[in-house]
Amino acid sequence: MPAPKPVRVSRAIVPFAVFAVAVLAACGKKETPPPAKPPVDVSVVTVEPRDTPAVFEYVAQTQSSRQVNIQARVSGFLDKRVYTEGSIVKAGQVLFLMDMKPFQAQVDAAKAQVSKAQAAVDVAKSNLDRVKPLTAKEALSQKDLDDATGNYESTSASLEAAKAQLVTAQLNLSYCTIASPVDGISGSAAQADGTYLNQQNAQLTTVAVLTPMWVNFSLSENELQSFRDQVERGLLRRALNNKYVVEIVLVDGTIYPHTGSITFTDPSFNAQTGTFLIRASVDNPQGVLRPNQYVRARINGAMRPNAILIPQRAVLQGAKGHFAWVVDKDAKAENRPVTVGDWSGDDWVITEGLRAGDRVVVDGGLKLGPGTALAPKPYVATATAPPVTPPRSAPPKGMPAKPAAPGAPAAAK
Repeated sequence: MPAPKPVRVSRAIVPFAVFAVAVLAACGKKETPPPAKPPVDVSVVTVEPRDTPAVFEYVAQTQSSRQVNIQARVSGFLDKRVYTEGSIVKAGQVLFLMDMKPFQAQVDAAKAQVSKAQAAVDVAKSNLDRVKPLTAKEALSQKDLDDATGNYESTSASLEAAKAQLVTAQLNLSYCTIASPVDGISGSAAQADGTYLNQQNAQLTTVAVLTPMWVNFSLSENELQSFRDQVERGLLRRALNNKYVVEIVLVDGTIYPHTGSITFTDPSFNAQTGTFLIRASVDNPQGVLRPNQYVRARINGAMRPNAILIPQRAVLQGAKGHFAWVVDKDAKAENRPVTVGDWSGDDWVITEGLRAGDRVVVDGGLKLGPGTALAPKPYVATATAPPVTPPRSAPPKGMPAKPAAPGAPAAAK
C-alpha cells in the first residue's frame, strides 16, 4: 500500500490562523472602560449685585481761566523790560517801561494850558462881578452884562477843556509804565528793548492766571447717547443735582490734591471733531498745573445700582462674542454669553447674561469645555485697585496708555 502524501499548508494561511485565534481569545474578554477624568480645579466668584460708583475718565487739557494780552496803549519807544520772562507775577507788578519824556512834556504843556485858562476865568469872573451892580444901577447897558456873562462862561468852558487835556496827557504818561493786571505766569517778551511801538506791534507779552485752572475734555455723540440709554434702562444713576466731582490725574499717575467741578458744557456740537466740549474748574494755588498741559479728568458722582461685577479675566472672547464659564448645579461647566459694559477697577461691569447667585469661573477657564466636571474653590483677589474707567481716546505722547471702554461722562443733561 503506497505511503500517504504529506499535506502542504500555504504560508498565507498561517497569519490568518494566528489572527483568528487572537480574535476568539479577545471575544472571551470584556472591554475595560477608560478611567474617568478628575474634576478640573477652578477658582470661582459668586455674583452679588451691589451699588457701585461709576467713574469716567477722559484725556483732558488744561487752560488758563484768564489769559491777558499785555499791550502798549500809546505809541512810543520801548525803554526796557523789567520782569523775568516765564516768572510768576503779581497784579500791579511793572513789566515794561516806555520812554516817558515826550509824554511828560505833554503833561507839562497841558498844565500850562490849565493855568492859562484859569487866569482867563479869574479875569472874566472879576469883570462880571463889576458889571452886575453897575447894570442894576443902569450905569451900564444890558449888553455889557451879557458880554461879561458870555465871556465868563466861555473861559470856564476853556478851563474844563484844558483840564480834560491834562487828564489825557497824564493817562498817556501813566501808560508808559506797563503793569500786570492779574496774578499769573508771564510769557516771553514779544518786543525787544528800544523798539518803536504802535498799533501794528503793540503786543508785548501775556500773563496767564493759574488759579482757578480750567480743564477741558470732550464727549463724543455716541458716548452721550450711551450715557442716556443707560440712565433710561436703570443701569446708571446721575449724581445728586448733577454735581459731579472732577479729579485730575497727572502724567505720572498721581492724583492732584485739589478736586474741581464741571462749570461749562458747550451746547453746540462740534461737527469737525464730532464731540461736545466740557469744562471743569479746579483750584491751583501752588501753580502745579500749567496752561496747555495734558492730564486725565476723572469724573465721580454717578452710581450703578445693583451692578454685577466680575474680574476681568473671568470674561473670555469667543467667535460669538464675550462669554464666561458658570458652574451649574451639577458642578459642571456651562458656557454663558455675557454683555460687558465699562471697567470698574479690575472688574468688568456685566449688563446682561449673569444674575445674582451665579458662580463664575475666574481662573482655569481656558482649559474647560461644556459639561466639564469642576472642583470649584473660592476666588481670592490679590489686590484691590481704585475704580477707573479707561480714557475714551488715545493719549498724547508722554501719557500712559490704557484701553478704551464704552461709557459716557456724567455731564450729560
